[in-house]
Amino acid sequence: MHHHGYLWTGPKERFDQEGLRRPPHPEPPPADSRPELIQRYREVVAEFPVSGLPPIETAHWLMKPPALIQGTWEEPKEAAAWLGERLAEYAPRFIADSDRDRNRLAALLNSTAERLGWGGDVSLGCYLERPAFLSLALVTCSPNHVTPDHPCPRSQ
Repeated sequence: MHHHGYLWTGPKERFDQEGLRRPPHPEPPPADSRPELIQRYREVVAEFPVSGLPPIETAHWLMKPPALIQGTWEEPKEAAAWLGERLAEYAPRFIADSDRDRNRLAALLNSTAERLGWGGDVSLGCYLERPAFLSLALVTCSPNHVTPDHPCPRSQ
């Protein structure tokens, strides 16, 4: 078991495009569907697998290209340390003062290591200035509890 780290920052409006954050349905719409539905399905099929936009379900990061992986760690504490470093890096841009609270961040990193230790995933989001959004995720791989049949993106 190991853990992959993912990071995305971008406009809040882009993050809010939830349709592009879901994998396409395995069955395309029927040929007699409304043209806009068919077009939307094609857009999702083309964009979801290659876009760095965070998926709705954390485990679906494993469906994205390996190039989006920011780091891979065998030990949960190392993955949690990466998360802590990213939070410290972006903390000056957090809109909410509570997101910068040291005690809260320390507890968050401890719970992150614990969750990764039993095979869970961690996903965090913070509003940044402008308005922008920061999405961070640590995904347990080989296997992932939510998607145990999905291969590691590094082995594809």
